[in-house]
Amino acid sequence: MDRIRDRIYDRLRADILELRLEPGRYLSEKELTDMLGVSRSPLREALVRLAQEELIETVPQKGSFVSRIDRRHVEEARFVREALETAIVREACRQSSRELSLTLKNLISLQELAASEHNLSRFLDIDDEFHRAIAYACGKQRTWRLLQQMNTHYYRLRRLRLSDDPDWMIILEQHRGIADAIAARDAERAERLMKEHLGRMLIEIGTLAAKYPHYFA
Repeated sequence: MDRIRDRIYDRLRADILELRLEPGRYLSEKELTDMLGVSRSPLREALVRLAQEELIETVPQKGSFVSRIDRRHVEEARFVREALETAIVREACRQSSRELSLTLKNLISLQELAASEHNLSRFLDIDDEFHRAIAYACGKQRTWRLLQQMNTHYYRLRRLRLSDDPDWMIILEQHRGIADAIAARDAERAERLMKEHLGRMLIEIGTLAAKYPHYFA
């Protein structure tokens, strides 16, 4: 039963984060059980878990809905990411190694390929791998997992922004700059570039909220 529940949770979580289940959408238990081929009991357990992550909202007498993107949650996630990832990138400069430089270089090459193929899901997966590689190289695995727990609204905004206005080359250039700064052990430059990189998304949030008002809380 636990494996079934986890499979349902993983599938629905991915569908929500990748906007296949768009913000504000009503979640019919019957439609979901039919689509996933499961019973209501493990589905409801998965929905409770998603509600705890604020990815769905249950309204009495109405049912469950995909939560809308909360701008306050996005800003809080950016605030925490900036505080932690700028500290991590400074530490990465101090511990800079050839192995990390090669890893980041390879990830940037893979991300370039994803961009050339217009594969947004792959592009974003590698984006996460880039940031995770820096954190893990500094022994900050638990910090990275903490960030993932806070990033659900941030990730949906990121996907919406890049699908609406694919400035993918800018992200690639920022990644190259961060990787070069780490290789050069230039902590000041690495921290500045990371801060600019993480803050870029908030520039367009007002425009996106005006264009997709039904997606935002």
